[in-house]
Amino acid sequence: MPDVAKDAPLAERLIAGDKRALARAITLIESDDPAGWELVREVYPRTGKARIIGFTGPPGVGKSTLIGALVGEVRKADREVAVLSIDPSSPFTRGALLGDRIRLSEHFLDPGVFIRSMASRGALGGLSEAALQVALVMDAAGKDDVLIETVGVGQAEIDIVDHADTIILALMPGSGDSIQALKAGVMEIPDIIVVNKADHPMTDTMVREVRSVLALSHEPGNWKVPILRTEAVRGEGVDALAEKIGEHRAFIEEAGTLAERRARNLRSEVVGIATSRMRRRLEAWAAEDAGTAELLERVVRREVDPATAAGQLLERHSDA
Repeated sequence: MPDVAKDAPLAERLIAGDKRALARAITLIESDDPAGWELVREVYPRTGKARIIGFTGPPGVGKSTLIGALVGEVRKADREVAVLSIDPSSPFTRGALLGDRIRLSEHFLDPGVFIRSMASRGALGGLSEAALQVALVMDAAGKDDVLIETVGVGQAEIDIVDHADTIILALMPGSGDSIQALKAGVMEIPDIIVVNKADHPMTDTMVREVRSVLALSHEPGNWKVPILRTEAVRGEGVDALAEKIGEHRAFIEEAGTLAERRARNLRSEVVGIATSRMRRRLEAWAAEDAGTAELLERVVRREVDPATAAGQLLERHSDA
């Protein structure tokens, strides 16, 4: 890390790769502090260099172990890594229920690795509103790879598409949740599929099922989604995963789709943040407006249908 004074502005220390500055920046963003959003504005021109890699999949498939093994593999190439784990929110503290956890513990003392857990705060798809903002500051801090691990919530988790350059779906043989993923829209989003815990006797069956589903959607000329087998606890197959991530990155760069993905991601984030803020403003206004309370009571009495009431609510808010 370049020499930067401890009393230098937070943005300057962040860009220089100061871990404490990065941790502070994430705390500001996660707590919706205006200073956090100002920091993102300041460092945003320095972003766009890191590979953003998203991990999704049902609970229990070993995503955390897989990411831990992948971090070790990527570090062999001397690449700096940041891991962002989206955890279920505690109903009491609204914080990350699992915290930084014991997982990835072998990397805690590695200066080239930064690990942070973040509460999903009930967001659909397991991703909080601020997740991409955190990924941006990790990028600005000079990380080569930003790995995002989401809560394993299944089909609704499709919104990870809006945050990653490369999407990895982890499945586990013999799991009902994994079989369900085959039937859900989750199968439409991955760039790489990993069947973890591949020493299971049902592994071959799962690989055949996945391959048959993929065959229905593959179009000539597009990236052919590979199906990899890993045993993350022992680190088996993780080198092949790191290689495929590199191959996918090269493919989308050459095809020009990386820029398209990122443009789509950022547009979606703008709309998502605006929608979230508008909802909060509307809820706050409605709670104080007597006319809205009466309108909602009319819905309960079935005098007005919900869609008509929603239209009237929007009109009242726009006129307010």
